[in-house]
Amino acid sequence: MASLREIKERIASVGSTLKITTAMKMVSAAKLHKAQNAIGNLGPYQAGLAGMLLALTAGMRKPEGEAPVREVPLMQPRAQVRRAALVCFASNSSLCGAFNANAIRLAAQTVAEYREAGVELTVFSVGRKMADAMRRLGYPSPADYSHMSGKPSYEDAAALGRELTEGFLSGRFDRVEFVWNHHQSAASQPARRTVYLPLSSSVVPDSAEESFVRDYIIEPDRDTLIDALLPRVLDLKLYTTLLDACCAEHAARTVAMQMASDNAESLLQSLTLEYNKSRQQKITAEILDLVGGAMQ
Repeated sequence: MASLREIKERIASVGSTLKITTAMKMVSAAKLHKAQNAIGNLGPYQAGLAGMLLALTAGMRKPEGEAPVREVPLMQPRAQVRRAALVCFASNSSLCGAFNANAIRLAAQTVAEYREAGVELTVFSVGRKMADAMRRLGYPSPADYSHMSGKPSYEDAAALGRELTEGFLSGRFDRVEFVWNHHQSAASQPARRTVYLPLSSSVVPDSAEESFVRDYIIEPDRDTLIDALLPRVLDLKLYTTLLDACCAEHAARTVAMQMASDNAESLLQSLTLEYNKSRQQKITAEILDLVGGAMQ
């Protein structure tokens, strides 16, 4: 049985850990609330802009005599995928449950699929945990994007989006995919995989796709609007995915720290009970010694 001093030291240690996990839970909850507000404010704008683009490129009623919609290179799938880019999102730190493990597992499966198909793959790792995992698989990131995971920025997302778009247009990439954890709820952050380029109707949320009015008056002309909307839609898609992954990270860390705090409180109760029992036994033994000495 552990001595009273050892139990007391362990109680102090667990108490200090409990203060840390409680503070981390509160910080993560505040960051989660901020990220949820950002996605809530950005979502309708992104859906509306993407819906306008898709309406312009397919299915809209054209005035008599207007030229048919031209082909948009960023929306044309390649006949054969020889080179691909994979953008994988994870966090810079741990203590967030299985958040990083799930994203890394799906990214590794995707890498294995491309490798078996003989596709030349470039992996852009957003987050130190993902960068370390992909480096071990032999796919170091072309640049350090860890700052994007820590502090999501539209400017950084737009810069990466331009690099991916230019790579697709130049033929350096035949396909671009994302792998990230989706914030489904506070307790669920499933890993997902989606195609970024070529652009398709997946850029529009399912719940919003049917709400767009198809009858537009176009000014100045269709091609000009398509050229103006395309880069903005792609940048917003990347930025929204980054915010979604960030939101999922904070949700996972909030839940993990809550569980750690609950376990610490339970352990404190057990240690306190053990300490009181040991102390009572020690006092009883001392009393018996005193009584035995007096009787002699």
